[in-house]
Amino acid sequence: MEQSEAQVAMEPPPSCGAPAARRSPRRHSVRGQILDALREALAGGELIPGEVYSAPVLAERFGVSPTPVREAMQQLAGEGAVEVVPNRGFRVSRRSERDLAELAEVRALLEVPVMLGLAEAIAPERWAGLRPFAEATAAAAMTGDRAAYLESDRTFHQTVLGLAGNQQLVIVADDLHRRAQWPLACGRVTRTADLVADAEEHMALLDALAARDLDTVESLTRAHFAPTV
Repeated sequence: MEQSEAQVAMEPPPSCGAPAARRSPRRHSVRGQILDALREALAGGELIPGEVYSAPVLAERFGVSPTPVREAMQQLAGEGAVEVVPNRGFRVSRRSERDLAELAEVRALLEVPVMLGLAEAIAPERWAGLRPFAEATAAAAMTGDRAAYLESDRTFHQTVLGLAGNQQLVIVADDLHRRAQWPLACGRVTRTADLVADAEEHMALLDALAARDLDTVESLTRAHFAPTV
């Protein structure tokens, strides 16, 4: 039976294991729902690096027309997650170790100076207000759901960087963050322990920021960008 447009969810291809748990759509537009579902599929490894997916085939899975799928995939192409293959569809991008190392280097160049500046400029007591965001990442990590954790991780970083008062910084940093997060190769296992360890760094970073411990802030920020999850 064809799904309604409000019930879009990505079902993994048979070679990628069991279906992921469905989540309620977070956007009202069909295109927005498709974009969310595709991002979760990329983060969860349901879309395989190197594989080509056509908009009509994906649209049939979602129970929608190909148009919102093409629009969502075009946006993902702009983010570097997929590549346009003329007359065929979209190929999921491959991420090499060098790609991930380069992304980590660029993120460090952008965010380390900002974090150090925030440590000196923000009153120590204000960092306590960000602890719920760090706790949310820890809770997501404990579920073992990589896609949910990565979304929570992005929210934490957006919130911290937002204290700098530079919206363009947040936008650029978030784009780099997305590029570093996906896609996950099919067959690669993300351990819950890796997610939990990554989440614990958030709380440690807040403690260092509150203490104005600049050396620890820098080392934690650089280490956090390493591609472990």
